[in-house]
Amino acid sequence: MSAILSADDLNDFISPGVACIKPVESLPQKQSNPENPYEVTTEDKVQPENLPPAQISLTDCLACSGCVTSAEAVLISLQSHAEVLNTLDAHPELRSHDGQLPEEGRIFVASVSPQVRASLAATYGISEKEADHIIHQFLSGPQGLRAGGKHGSGFNWVVDTNALREAVLVLTADEVSQSLAATSDGSAPKRPILSSACPGWICYAEKTHPFILPHLSRLKSPQALSGTLLKTAISKSLGVPASRIWHLAIMPCFDKKLEASREELTDASWTNPSPDEPHTPVRDVDCVITSRELLSLASSRGISLSSLPMTSLPQSFRPPFPDPTLDSFLFSKRSSSQQTPMAGSSGGYLYHVLLAFQARNPGSEIVTQRGRNADVVEYSLVSPGGETLLKAARYYGFRNIQNLVRKLKPARASRLPGARASTASAAGGRRQPISRSGAASGPGIDYAYVEVMACPGGCTNGGGQIRIEDAREIGTQEGAVEASGASKPSPNELRSWLSRVDEAYYSADSDSDDGMTDQQTLSIADNESRIHKALEYWSTMTQIPLSKLAYTTYREVESDVGKPIAPNDTTRVVELAGKIGGGW
Repeated sequence: MSAILSADDLNDFISPGVACIKPVESLPQKQSNPENPYEVTTEDKVQPENLPPAQISLTDCLACSGCVTSAEAVLISLQSHAEVLNTLDAHPELRSHDGQLPEEGRIFVASVSPQVRASLAATYGISEKEADHIIHQFLSGPQGLRAGGKHGSGFNWVVDTNALREAVLVLTADEVSQSLAATSDGSAPKRPILSSACPGWICYAEKTHPFILPHLSRLKSPQALSGTLLKTAISKSLGVPASRIWHLAIMPCFDKKLEASREELTDASWTNPSPDEPHTPVRDVDCVITSRELLSLASSRGISLSSLPMTSLPQSFRPPFPDPTLDSFLFSKRSSSQQTPMAGSSGGYLYHVLLAFQARNPGSEIVTQRGRNADVVEYSLVSPGGETLLKAARYYGFRNIQNLVRKLKPARASRLPGARASTASAAGGRRQPISRSGAASGPGIDYAYVEVMACPGGCTNGGGQIRIEDAREIGTQEGAVEASGASKPSPNELRSWLSRVDEAYYSADSDSDDGMTDQQTLSIADNESRIHKALEYWSTMTQIPLSKLAYTTYREVESDVGKPIAPNDTTRVVELAGKIGGGW
């Protein structure tokens, strides 16, 4: 379990469950040959038991619906900054492939989200670009991780997830287009398509509302797509097994650890292992740490991030990616999307869909209408003649998500004899007309696309981001601010802090970098062409269909909680219940 994570940190809590599929049992051990079967054993004769500590893995957590919190990482013992250090110390770094691959050697790669850079920029009062330089210097530079450790290992390549976000945005617009075409081959999700980049939302849908699953976008998140691209491309280019490539993702959210542990996001989804040879699935993302854990990682090595150079790494520490075409794709600054307040702080999926359809309908206008609160916003693309071409919405925070889910809940058929099936909404009882595509259309339901995120305010407010208390402590240690006696920040201070993080996030496009001269803004059509060509090249180069590389699946998670107990388990359950202070 990450030392910095506790139950008090969770602000997206839903409700506790009644049980867990991994209960801690401590039944008394049965003695096979007692010395005297009639002797009554007293407390002083009972030998103390040294039971091992209970262990629960992410896989266990994902297989259970006994509790519903989007931050189940409270139960995690792996995927922490300590795991990063242990791995770096256990394996020497392979900086180049010379045909000889030591058994213990690893190629270390990392991907960093823009929300992490924004959090770091707000903490140290620097620009987003300077925060990016600090991260690169720490992960790959001579004064960072490579300055210590058993092997002096660092990361060969540090990828900005914005490059893969661009790919996901383009493919999202394609997915919405397919759904609007009302094809019957099942190639696109049902309308409305719900975004699937937020793992807390996905975990909630899989456990509690399986009727939502056909609506989920089948695209991988930028984190997952980064892992797939890095492992497939490096493995193919250098002839290195995927198991020798270790991928670290630095994210704003603890739930990203859950995503990285999904069985759908391993090499089993894009390879065809031989049935005759046993194969242990290799994760596309081996470890996820958050913004706050990045500080812990630096502190564990005695490194102050603010003391690192805020300049680009020397070329000797920035080797070219093994494939030139993918190198241009991953590290190019050419883009069509901008991180603006209208796009939101969670990647701009919805905004890109609107822009893509607006580009296909010249003269159309995007009309915005705020919902019940700032985290619910509805959008309409209106033609010059006043016709609504597309409707979409943004739902952030679980309170709003629950309202959305209620609107999408299928109608229940009447049990009365001879009664017709009702199309009333299960939430409000209002009758909703059915569109030609088979999706319910009516108030709040006739969306083509909905961007759903678990955290109120979006990903810059993720549970793993650096808190204002952490920033104050860092400022006090470095002498930037005086020690404050306030134990807990006020709501106004929290809002002000989030505004600083958002400001750093939205200013990323305006930050200049003298070392980069290829900063260009492409049109929607040109950027879509660039992305499609890069993805087609990736698929051809790895000889893997894009359907396996960029798309994933979801499944209903069933629980045994509340189900009848098997007869052969009844005695053991009763025995356990009697052992726990007075029974249940």
